[in-house]
Amino acid sequence: MQDDDLQKSELRDEIIQSHLALVAHISRKFAGRGEPLDDLIQVGTIGLIKAVDRFDPSKGFEFSTFAMPTIIGEIKRHFRDKTWAVQVPRRLQELGAAVNKATTELTHQLDRSPTIAEIAEHLEISTDDVVEAINASAAYSAVSLDTSPNDDDSPSLGQRVGSLDDALEGVEYRESLRPLLAALPEREQAILVMRFFENKSQSEIAKTLEISQMHVSRILAQTLADLRTALQN
Repeated sequence: MQDDDLQKSELRDEIIQSHLALVAHISRKFAGRGEPLDDLIQVGTIGLIKAVDRFDPSKGFEFSTFAMPTIIGEIKRHFRDKTWAVQVPRRLQELGAAVNKATTELTHQLDRSPTIAEIAEHLEISTDDVVEAINASAAYSAVSLDTSPNDDDSPSLGQRVGSLDDALEGVEYRESLRPLLAALPEREQAILVMRFFENKSQSEIAKTLEISQMHVSRILAQTLADLRTALQN
């Protein structure tokens, strides 16, 4: 049992380490928006760890495809929380965003500013909830991510900031990695394929290559470190 737990822990660490470059890549998409890149990478890494702990390989998804929405979501949550001048309950933050969005939609529909009652009816909430949300919005220190920068039907800031196409992101990441993988020695390539594409354990890889599990572990660690360094340069 202890050996199984140790192997699971090692696998978890390997997956996290091997996807740190993906976190950095995604974080750079949010750079220049008021938050230090190092902070964004740290927040994105939290999302990566959450994704690792929630990942179920039996579902048939590639881990990177599964992890990207969680990483992006964690960074977006960070931006949303940082834009409040005082601590406001998450429920009121979300309600305030909904009220802002409803106000914009109703303004276009009615060609005038909607009343509180009209907003409440549109959102199917009470007028007291609308008033509470409007009062809470006074704690907002920046433009809401749910409003349009041009006050029209153009995409909201939240949609513009970090709105990534998962397929495009995967292509860019794979294309960056492809030449690095091709340059690896044959044995290192084989180990990576068996480990991350065929989901073989280190013990199974060691048996296939007729080397020790410890040697496989060292090769994996060094190869992943080299790839990570190359991707970040």
